[in-house]
Amino acid sequence: MGPVSRGRTVLGVLALAAAVVVALIGLVSAAGLDAGPSIDISPESVAEEDPVPYDPARRAWFEARAAGGLSHVVFANSPGGALATARRVARLRDRIEAAAAGSETDPDLLEAIVYLESAGRPEVIAGKDPELAAGLTQIVASTGSGLLGMRVDLERSRKLTEEARRALRQGKPAKVEKLLAERARVDERFDPGKALEGAVRYLALARERFGAEDLAVVSYHMGIGNLENVIGTYTGAADGGPVSDLVEADGLTYAQLLFDSSPSRNPETWELLSAFGDESSEYYWKLLASRGIMRLYREDPGELRRLERLHAAKATAEEVFHPRGATEVFDDPDDLAGGWRDGDVVPIPGGEALGYVLAEGLGEHAAELDADPALYRGLRPEALGVLVRMAGWVRALNGGEGSLVVTSAVRDREYQRLLGKRSPEATDAYSLHTTGWSFDVWRRYDSGDQAEAFQFVLDRLQALGVIDYAVEPEAIHVTVSGREVSP
Repeated sequence: MGPVSRGRTVLGVLALAAAVVVALIGLVSAAGLDAGPSIDISPESVAEEDPVPYDPARRAWFEARAAGGLSHVVFANSPGGALATARRVARLRDRIEAAAAGSETDPDLLEAIVYLESAGRPEVIAGKDPELAAGLTQIVASTGSGLLGMRVDLERSRKLTEEARRALRQGKPAKVEKLLAERARVDERFDPGKALEGAVRYLALARERFGAEDLAVVSYHMGIGNLENVIGTYTGAADGGPVSDLVEADGLTYAQLLFDSSPSRNPETWELLSAFGDESSEYYWKLLASRGIMRLYREDPGELRRLERLHAAKATAEEVFHPRGATEVFDDPDDLAGGWRDGDVVPIPGGEALGYVLAEGLGEHAAELDADPALYRGLRPEALGVLVRMAGWVRALNGGEGSLVVTSAVRDREYQRLLGKRSPEATDAYSLHTTGWSFDVWRRYDSGDQAEAFQFVLDRLQALGVIDYAVEPEAIHVTVSGREVSP
């Protein structure tokens, strides 16, 4: 497939909606805030198939955005934190460079594989049975022995693993160490040096098969056969020819395979990618995020420490987007009203034509603060733009049917504290709702198809660094990054 035509970006598509919304600010009075008239925008103007169509010339930009968009998961899942994990992995750098020497494998990528796969712990097993992915580079037993020529005495490995677990329960660390050392001799996946060499051999085989470094790395988690199937559906090529020829002919990259596929574009490819239950479709971006963490560990540990703290603050990257102390917060109803007057907050237009409706209870506690409920029916202009575009895209994917229900928008701290007394889901700490950058969407949908479309849009906008989101019992909590989507 050749390059696709460049379309408008998310925020570019929303320029019309945002401009009309901002124009409505003049209709908002300090005495009685009003949500304003419905915006006269046809559904077609906010429901393009893809707000950020893939362009091969922008590959590096897409990869960087995806690595950033998926970095929160890497930070959150780093045992002991990103800094501690990076410290463990860094101790293996000499072995990593030795294993990569004389090959085409980039030591930084191999190091990132170690970070992501085992967090630098050579004894890790992905489950209880050593038959599963195991060791520093998490190689499956059958792959190690059958493809990579590694010594894997699985029966002996299982026995030693169980004996080591028993010794650990009995509080016999010396015996545990002895048993694990023996296991590393009979099962080379648990030998750090052998595990790294095995990973390098796998990448060499995959690189020869696909003719591209990024695809070789993707296959490390997805599997060579699965990735070949993905490429086959994308290119529409018949079976039989070398897959490397398809990759070379179309200049294929993993960024193109993913970002040029959706429920409405190359749907068969998207169905394959989304069907992998082990998050294989996200693996490459998490790997790039891991490489970035290791780079920060060596070059700017202070920044890594800062990011670790911000990622740990919430279940999403929202405080990375909008750190406390560097983001405007609305303290009380009067302060929020000033935000409306200044144009920092704009009304959320109603009307199902935009693909969403406002919940009847939005702002329902305002009377207890002697405030107008309409005060809490607004967002930052950029956040509103993403809401409109998100809802339009979901509706377009769902055949023009259904409306999302917005249950929460901007708040002030007094309203937030009031809500915290009534709802276990509301925090008394720093809430991004009090900044106008967050909104919630009810987790009740008109159909299963609408729910699937919404999930796709959430994941795609997350991968582009436009939003991050958390799944709560009753709602999806979305925070808009505010970052420009144009490269």
